[in-house]
Amino acid sequence: MFDNLTNENVMLYAIKCYDTPNCVMSEFEEDFNRILYIKKSFTKYTRCSDLNARLILNHIMIIYNVFGIECATRLLFHRLDEDQYEYIKPFLIMLNYMPSVVKGIRGEDIISSDIPLNREIVTCLRTLS
Repeated sequence: MFDNLTNENVMLYAIKCYDTPNCVMSEFEEDFNRILYIKKSFTKYTRCSDLNARLILNHIMIIYNVFGIECATRLLFHRLDEDQYEYIKPFLIMLNYMPSVVKGIRGEDIISSDIPLNREIVTCLRTLS
């Protein structure tokens, strides 16, 4: 059922993967919306080159903690625009979460080596570590 993530089944997939016992729906929605915060941060970066890398890292780590590695990766790539893949990739490499292939996103497999690295983000992340 979840071999291919689409707009129709992404919410069910996220609920299935959500790994927080005794949570209420508002907590799930808050954690799921963190992906949208990342997307908005990347949109802001595209418009005015303003990147809050620490905030994005915090959102990413929470997403991976509550959804698990494979699920969080698939959710991120499904919810982000294709032109934002090069922005998320350096963060995932830094955290050692970037797989060689992200399977089943809108009918396609995303191959990591096909995604370029954004040099400005890489430089920014190097100053953090």
